[in-house]
Amino acid sequence: MEYYADIPNNYPLYLTCPQVEFKLGKRGQPTQQFRVIGAPARPAAELAQSPDLEWVSLTLRTTERGWLVGEFARQSVWSIDGQGRVRQETLLLKREPKRIRYTLTNAPVTGDFQTQAFRKCQRYFVERSLQDAKSELGLDEFQALKYRAWQHHLALTIVASWFIAETRLDWQQQHPRDTSLTDDYAIDVLPQLSMANVRELLRASLPLRQLSPLQAASLVVQHLDQRTQSRRSRLRKRLKT
Repeated sequence: MEYYADIPNNYPLYLTCPQVEFKLGKRGQPTQQFRVIGAPARPAAELAQSPDLEWVSLTLRTTERGWLVGEFARQSVWSIDGQGRVRQETLLLKREPKRIRYTLTNAPVTGDFQTQAFRKCQRYFVERSLQDAKSELGLDEFQALKYRAWQHHLALTIVASWFIAETRLDWQQQHPRDTSLTDDYAIDVLPQLSMANVRELLRASLPLRQLSPLQAASLVVQHLDQRTQSRRSRLRKRLKT
C-alpha cells in the first residue's frame, strides 16, 4: 500500500542505509534497545538545504483560487522506526512562501514525479471534509458523558456527510454545467456545489417547526424533568456503590 505521511522538520533521516545493532540481554537474546552504526541521522530541514536537490515547478489541479502550482523536490532516504526496523523511503519536499513541508512515502524515487506530488496534496480533501463536518453538520457540538453517545453522534455525522455527497453527485449528473458560462465569467472551471449550499437547500425544503409560547414552555418543562430524573438516577447508583 502506497502511503504519504507528513513529518516535522526535525525528523531524523539517513542518506545511506544505516546499520542497526541490538543490545543483547542476559541470556544472549537481542532486546528492543538498539543503536545505529555509521553515519549519524540528519534532520529533514537540513536535507532541504542541500544544493544537490533539484526543485521542479509542477501544476497539479484546479482549485477555487485558480490552479494549484508548487515547487517540489525529492530525495531517497532511509528511516528507522521505534522497533529498529530500517525502511528505504522517498522524502518529498514542497516549498511554500513561508515554510517547507516534508512528506515520507514508500513510492520509489524514480516514479512519476507529477503523480507523487499530486497524491501528496490529497490531504487537503480530508481536512476539508472534517472542517465542513464541524461547521455545517455539528461534529464539534458534541455534548455527552458516555462513549456510546459519541459513537451515535459520529454515526449521524457520517450519514449526513454521505447523504450530502450523494446529493452533490446527483446534482452534477442531473444538471450538467453550461459550458458557455465559463466564457461569460471568463474563467476556466466553475465551482461545485458545496456542503453549505446543500444545507441551505434543505433549510428551504424542510423548514423548522415554529413553536407557540405554550409549546416552548412545555418543552422546557419536559427537559427539566428529564434532567432531574437523570440526576436522581446517578445519585442512586452512587449510594449503591
